[in-house]
Amino acid sequence: MTTRDDAPRAKRGPYRKGLERRQGIVEAATQVFAEVGYNGGSLRGISDRVGLSSASLVQYFGSKEGLLMAVLREWGQQSHTIGSRDLRGLAWIGSIRDVMRYNLHHRGLVDLLLTLTTEASHPAHPARPFIRERYIAIIAEFGRHLREAVDAGEVLPLTDAEIEREARLFFAVMDGIELQWLIDPSVDVVGLFDQHVDQTIKSWRQWRKP
Repeated sequence: MTTRDDAPRAKRGPYRKGLERRQGIVEAATQVFAEVGYNGGSLRGISDRVGLSSASLVQYFGSKEGLLMAVLREWGQQSHTIGSRDLRGLAWIGSIRDVMRYNLHHRGLVDLLLTLTTEASHPAHPARPFIRERYIAIIAEFGRHLREAVDAGEVLPLTDAEIEREARLFFAVMDGIELQWLIDPSVDVVGLFDQHVDQTIKSWRQWRKP
């Protein structure tokens, strides 16, 4: 006999199992997309890893694109936030070192992001809006903190155009170091990035107009 207290508990088993299965599918898709990209991955390849049919994946996510969106949401939740929310100016910029230290222990996430970033150069790629908005957001955030550093006298004056250029160069180097590390794990990704941050801040303090 099922009591009133037992009724909610009876629903938890199948519901929890469904959530765990969904999470397993997202993790498998993350691995596949990181290894062969979105275009190279297939629902069948993902379903084989979790012991389900392709039809079951469609039932959970609607389509391969729907599964990709679930993977991107999961990446957004797991990935380390760029910079500390409690810091400003150069202190915030310096805290991005912590991101690289986090990434050192989350190779799969880095692999996935850089793979999708490359593929998203194609206008029709479903991850393109996500990747584009990500870069817009981090460039704007970096620029805001670099302006704070200028206003506080931590670095010499920079124009808006120079600030945007510095932001784009900063993350271009960051992505490039990570890419070299993915190809060759012996690359000291943390040490190289620390040097990049130090040299960049030093150049801002010695800034001179041409």
